[in-house]
Amino acid sequence: MIAKEGYIFILLTFILTVVFYAASLTLNSTVLYIISAVFAFLTFFIMYFFRDPNRTFENKDGLLISPADGKVLAVENIGHHDFIGSDTTKISIFLSVFDVHINRVPADGIVNYVKYNPGKFHVASVDKASELNEQTEIGMTAKTGQKIIFKQIAGLIARRIVCHLKDGETVTAGNRFGLIRFGSRTELLVPSNTSIAIKAGDKVVGSETIIGQLSSKDIKTQSEEKII
Repeated sequence: MIAKEGYIFILLTFILTVVFYAASLTLNSTVLYIISAVFAFLTFFIMYFFRDPNRTFENKDGLLISPADGKVLAVENIGHHDFIGSDTTKISIFLSVFDVHINRVPADGIVNYVKYNPGKFHVASVDKASELNEQTEIGMTAKTGQKIIFKQIAGLIARRIVCHLKDGETVTAGNRFGLIRFGSRTELLVPSNTSIAIKAGDKVVGSETIIGQLSSKDIKTQSEEKII
């Protein structure tokens, strides 16, 4: 399956391939033939880039799944976060141009806000990209009550962030919600007492790799509060 956001690019490069190939035959031009071959390569590469494979996992309360394919750059404590309401762990994932770029919701819950932040376009793998680059930040309340945040961050080549989520929307872990075009970074911010199952250097797969488990202590406390 190919993401619909890629259709226009695939159509454009395919048309250019046909046009230059036809012109190369008409004019008997090697240069035009080479140009058509380049556009043919681009057509297949764009189809590959916008691939959107189906993914499955066994869902359960408090489970966190990877919001993207890529390499884990860091798992670090960043101190207290006002929205999350406690010390916070940040998981940073770098997506190269060869990774699937579909972004997926990391947990069951309700979207509290979607905030777009304009910014720069540093290489997505460097630390300063986290704060300075153009990005979309989504805050949500997990089904089990904890607050989490996930971000789509643009990179040096990635200049277009697509996010389909809206405030107040109920979402399910694994739902496709957007993508970032041509190399990027995705981050997940969770309470620091979350049990993390991955580490820096690991390769993760969106909607397949288990990132961690929200604290069962928090889940129990919230369930008790509801009873009271």
